[in-house]
This record gives sequence, structure tokens and C-alpha cells, in this order.
Amino acid sequence: MRIAMVASEAAPFVKTGGLGDVMQALPNALSKLKGNEICLFLPYYKRIKENPAVETEQVGSFSMELAWRESYVGILRLKSRRKKLQVYFIDNDYYFGARSTVYGDFDDGERFAYFSKAVMAALYFLDFKPDILHCHDWQAAMTPAYLRALYHDWCPQTKLVFTIHNVEYQGWADASFFDNILGLPDEYRASLTFDGAINMMKGAIELSDIVTTVSKSYAEELRYPYYAHRLDGVLRNAWLWGITNGIDTDVFDPETDCALSANYSAADMSGKWVNKRALREEMGLSTDTDAPILGMVTRLAGHKGIDLLCYIGQRLMEREIQLVIVGTGEKQYEYALSALARQYPGRIAVRLCFDPALASRVYAGCDMYLMPSKSEPCGLSQLIAMHYGTVPIVASTGGLRDTVPPYNPETGEGRGFTFQSYNADDFLGAIDRAAGLYYGDRDAWNRLARHDMECDFSWQVPANEYMQLYSELLYGKQ
Repeated sequence: MRIAMVASEAAPFVKTGGLGDVMQALPNALSKLKGNEICLFLPYYKRIKENPAVETEQVGSFSMELAWRESYVGILRLKSRRKKLQVYFIDNDYYFGARSTVYGDFDDGERFAYFSKAVMAALYFLDFKPDILHCHDWQAAMTPAYLRALYHDWCPQTKLVFTIHNVEYQGWADASFFDNILGLPDEYRASLTFDGAINMMKGAIELSDIVTTVSKSYAEELRYPYYAHRLDGVLRNAWLWGITNGIDTDVFDPETDCALSANYSAADMSGKWVNKRALREEMGLSTDTDAPILGMVTRLAGHKGIDLLCYIGQRLMEREIQLVIVGTGEKQYEYALSALARQYPGRIAVRLCFDPALASRVYAGCDMYLMPSKSEPCGLSQLIAMHYGTVPIVASTGGLRDTVPPYNPETGEGRGFTFQSYNADDFLGAIDRAAGLYYGDRDAWNRLARHDMECDFSWQVPANEYMQLYSELLYGKQ
């Protein structure tokens, strides 16, 4: 198949969250399947443009109307020997190339509407007629509208797939945005209008052939108001399909990760204990203890369950455990956790930073990984943690429910410890159950950690599921 992917970020070029990881791994995995030809479109942000490690070549440029404006569109291609995966960048200094930001500007709606339309113009310029046009999150949500309105006669067989990675961010704009910026035929106004305003994600949901999201449980949750941020009615009428993300096991691999003090595998986990000692030393934790280290690498935000962690912080320190937290976020949580670390030196370490190498050392050096999220579309951290032999303790929501079945002490089945209700006492209870196994039956604990390492969290399984979905769209059920 010819598959065009459209997204606002992809590692290693630019990454602000899980979308960046997915858009690094999924196109790569699809390109490795026989007969596929993949192209990925990204904005040419300043940080990409000024990165000497990213070598590009210009393949074309032209002017494009955005409503009443004439806008420049440059198309650059990543220099690569891989013919099955081409990465293209949409170049425009006003919207992307001269700004240090990725998101958060006052005109983000206009920036990404421009990007969506420019992608369709670039596909036409390159004469790349995709069988599948796969768009990700609200920043690419206008691409289906521009295909339907302006390019359908050129690629009438193209099927549209829209993936929701996080429904909380939907691309809202004032009603006048439709005429002043989008410049679409009036027949598309209803699809894009929600509660008297423009909602780009709603438009993509209604105009795409299928909507996917990043775990099976999250696909079910999105039909309910609690999770859907007002789009539950729209999503109940959509063909909604959940495919659980994987991780790039070439990037996240304890056998080859150069950030670690020692590499290790499920067959020989001795290197994990070396990393545990090294993490204690690096983070200033006491080294004269056999206590388990609990870790988090996360945004310090309420929906990540940081409020639960702060609530149980004092009681947690009554247990024989150590705690490592790495991340940045809401100031109230940065202050609260930093104060807790000052109160318990040698037992709690907090680093308010984004540091991928340190994150790897946390995944490798901890015994338990905490993800008490209020909602989690998929989550990648719990997958990385398990791949590094660190047992997850998670809220039973979204992708966490799908990927971390609860440990059964009678049979030894399961992958971690879970709690059902979003409640601090239940979270603490799950930690106590994990600590009970750690202290009470170390052999069983080590078997659980080894089992988690042996699970297949690669992108091979979800990539095949996407191919099945694409095939059904193009050819019907076989």
C-alpha cells in the first residue's frame, strides 16, 4: 500500500510527548512490511531546521491560498537511503521556521490548518496518491476536510483514517475561523461546527472513514462523557477502532541502551541490580538498604495521578521504600514533591527536568513503576518499564488496563499491580501488595519481572493490526 502519515511531531526530529514516540515507530514498522510505501509529513519547525543532525534536501515549493491569503509552501525531504519510508517537512518561516515553540502560540489553529492544507498540496505536487491517508490528533485534523473538499477528484480511492491520541485537545476556534482562515465550501461548516464554534477534531471524526485510538479500552471509554471531553455523542456515531500502541524496541532496549551503567536481558538480569545501585548513587538515595525503588518519569499534572501521590506521600514514607520522580509540570506539584524530597533526604529524589538518558536509568534501576493516571489513552511508560524488568503499579484505565493485567499470586499470571477506583487509599493498597510480594517472596518477584521483560511490546503486532484495518477499508472483509 501507499500510506501517507500526517502528524505534528515525531521523534527524533521533535517530540513533546507520546505522539512523538508513536510517529517515530509506527511509520517505521509499516515500512518494513512487504509491499508498503510510506511517507510521513511534519512541520519544519525551527528546532528541526537548525539541527545539524537532520540533513534535508528541497524537492519543491509553491504558493497556496489559505482563505484570502497567499502562503509559501516549501517541501523538504530527509536525506535517507530508505526508499520505503520518506520523511517530508512542510516549510514556512512565518508559521514554523522562525518560532522556537512547537505548540502554545495564539494562532495555533491557523498554523495547523495551514499545515493540513499544505500536506494535501504537497501530495499533489509529489504525485503521491495514497491508498491510506492517516492523520493524527487535532493538529492534522483538517487534512480530511481538505482532501474531501479540494482533492477528492485527484485521489477518489483514498481512504481516511484519523487517530485520537488525546481527546482533551481538540482544536477549538471561533466560528469566524471557518470563513476567515479555512476557506472551505459551506457544505463542510456543519461537520466542523460544535456548540457554535469550530472544532477541528469533530470535523476529522465526521469526515474520516474510520477513527482509531491508541488502546481498546480507551476506544470504549471515549463513548462516555467522563472521558470524551464533550465529544461522546460524536464518537458514539463513529466507526471507532482501538489499537494498542507498542514501543520501539530498538530505541528502548536494556541490552543495548548506552545510557545504562550495565546492559542486561531477561536471560541474565544481573545488570539490573548494577543499575539499581548506580541509580541510588546518582540520585543521592541511601545505599545501605534493600528497599525497593519506586519510580516515575512523567508530566507533573493532575490527570497523571500526581495528586494521589502527594496525598499519600507521608504514609508512603512509613514503608521501607525509596522514591524517584523525574519530570516537570504544574507548579503546585513541583513544589509539593520537592518539599517532600527535602523532608526525606536519602529516601526521595526529585529531578524537575526532561532528560531521556536519566529516564532510561530510572526504568532500569527501579523495582516498581508508578502510573496512577486518572485517564491514560495508552501510555508508553508502563510498556518501557516492563521491557526493562520494572513491575508497574497502575490505575485500571485506558491502555493501562489493556497492557497490565493484575498479578495473581495463586497462579503467577499477570504483569503488575492495579487499582480500580481513582482513590489514594486504593493506590497505596496496590503499592502495599507489590511491596508484600517483593519482601515476602523474592523469587516470585523476580519471575514476575522476568516475565514482563519477555512480553512482546514491539510495534510488530499493532502494525499488523493497522494493516488489517487498512485492508478492510480498501477491499472489505476478506
